[in-house]
Amino acid sequence: MLEYALVPTPVGELAVAWGGEGIKRIWFVEAEGAPIVPADWSRQATAAFGASEQLTSYLSGNRRGFDFPLVLRGTDFQMSVWSELQKIPYGTTVSYGQIATALGQPGVSRAVGGANNKNPIPVVVPCHRVVAANGAFGGYAGGVQFKRFLLDHELRHSFGET
Repeated sequence: MLEYALVPTPVGELAVAWGGEGIKRIWFVEAEGAPIVPADWSRQATAAFGASEQLTSYLSGNRRGFDFPLVLRGTDFQMSVWSELQKIPYGTTVSYGQIATALGQPGVSRAVGGANNKNPIPVVVPCHRVVAANGAFGGYAGGVQFKRFLLDHELRHSFGET
């Protein structure tokens, strides 16, 4: 059984789920295909490990990274992609091909896209910072509107309000 909390954002609520050792899932509640919370999960007022406060601070432009514990589980390849995602600086983007090259596997950009799509902790593991080689947004598991919001948010707060 996991516990979860809802965190309000300017584009709808984020659900944050955790177990004893850290945050296990984050998703946009209003996204198409968003998971349904299992009946045996326990809803809490705020997420553990300071996740609610850190996400709120990030979304208000006062924080650029997160330091709460994450519990990531996936294939070896997915884990390597998610590790690379965490190296992408705030307010910047890289291509799927650049991630593949960083992994020493040029030519697996489609597989990188697949691993991005399976990222269980978006926003914190910043899969939104990966775009197509031509700069197009590509997909986003929560929907392109959320990816656009996150990229615009980071760009705006990288240079200050204009």
